[in-house]
Amino acid sequence: MTVPDRLLDALTAALGPAGVLTAAASPDDVAGHVVDWRGAYRGTTPAVLRPGSTADVATAVRLCHEAGVALVPQGGNTGLCGGCIPDASGSQLVLWLGRMRAVRDVDPVGGSATVEAGVTLRGLQDAAAGVGRLFPLSLGSEGSATVGGVLATNAGGTGVLRYGMMRDLTLGLEVVLPDGQVWDGLRALRKDNTGYDLKQLFIGAEGTLGVITAATVRLFPATPARATAWVAVRDVAAAVDLLAVAQEHAASDLTTFEIVSREAVGLVLDHAPGARDPFPGSHPWYVLLELAASVTEVLESGLEEVLVAADERGLVADAVVAGGPAQRTALWLLREGVSEVQGAAGPSLKHDVTVPIAALPALVAATDRALEAVLPGVRRITYGHVGDGNLHHNLSKPVGAPDAVLLEKADALSAAIYDEVTRLGGSISAEHGLGSAKRDLADAYGDPVERELMRTVKRALDPRGLMNPGKVV
Repeated sequence: MTVPDRLLDALTAALGPAGVLTAAASPDDVAGHVVDWRGAYRGTTPAVLRPGSTADVATAVRLCHEAGVALVPQGGNTGLCGGCIPDASGSQLVLWLGRMRAVRDVDPVGGSATVEAGVTLRGLQDAAAGVGRLFPLSLGSEGSATVGGVLATNAGGTGVLRYGMMRDLTLGLEVVLPDGQVWDGLRALRKDNTGYDLKQLFIGAEGTLGVITAATVRLFPATPARATAWVAVRDVAAAVDLLAVAQEHAASDLTTFEIVSREAVGLVLDHAPGARDPFPGSHPWYVLLELAASVTEVLESGLEEVLVAADERGLVADAVVAGGPAQRTALWLLREGVSEVQGAAGPSLKHDVTVPIAALPALVAATDRALEAVLPGVRRITYGHVGDGNLHHNLSKPVGAPDAVLLEKADALSAAIYDEVTRLGGSISAEHGLGSAKRDLADAYGDPVERELMRTVKRALDPRGLMNPGKVV
């Protein structure tokens, strides 16, 4: 179907001239909303709606519901699974929440903040820091990713080990439902045992059940002190054992425990400006380990205790401890630079998977064999969060091979990973969501009862299927 002109006229009258961008009048402005930041997903839309308030969102959703026109909610457009991109039909409108940037409340005593969906993750972090508190979710895209987007995808990041994912950090939500009604669930309560925890329906639902317009999130005591180490280990099993040692000796302060393969580090060293190898020789795997608290001296002794205990158990091939902020930044670059530089090796296949932590060594060993059998020489750019069993198992073409080789084998390579993940009791999506990229894969690899329960919820809340159709279910 086409979007009726009378609907666009009604939306413009309701939201004002700044609230609606049409492809006919503003093609360049609209163009940025129909393709993801990597250029991997592309669609089309006759207009982008730009509400400035919850009331605007409710009006827009109600008008579209009455007209039978689908909406695709969008925040910072930093996702990796196409979840906020319209399809190619031209029958869907983009609902961009980027104008809703109010910080409604920050409560340092109660440990909460209430912000609108268009506030960036960094903006929320800054609001918390302004009252001496911490919002701990951290992503490489935090300057662009919005609160609404990280809620919709239940984002994780590097602090999940200590603080949990976005659903663990959320106390309450404000949501516009598919018919335009507003559910005000913005409660800062730590205890509320009055029935279903409705907010959890919308967190991770990628806008398929309603539009998150604001959230009340948890804040924590600030942890300005950091103790950071870059540790070389012989294999993934040693990294898992090192995690156990770190938890034993520094459990309350352990914030980050990341793993990076040598292949991934090599890309960063070759292509990231300023990247430097802290060790004279190469090692197959590395761990970025960080403790955080309010007192530096306690952390330094705690980190030393971890490394000594790990060395006594033969888990450490080499290690370096950051001597100051500049060295810490340099060590973090070796981890955070991976996703930025992988494009230098040509097209890539990205896999965001999770298994029980103890199964990580088996996953890497099994997928290494399976991938090599599918495409000899395929480059495995592997990194991720050992502390929560999440690996970003990304693939690049063999050295010297044409780009087409990787793309021709894409389905078989992905199947090699997902088959092993499923065999080990894992998930094909750890923190990036499903979007359109993994929707059908979720049907193939997921529990059929679980998937049908999701469809039941979708039909109950959005019977006309107008909220972000084609995503998740």
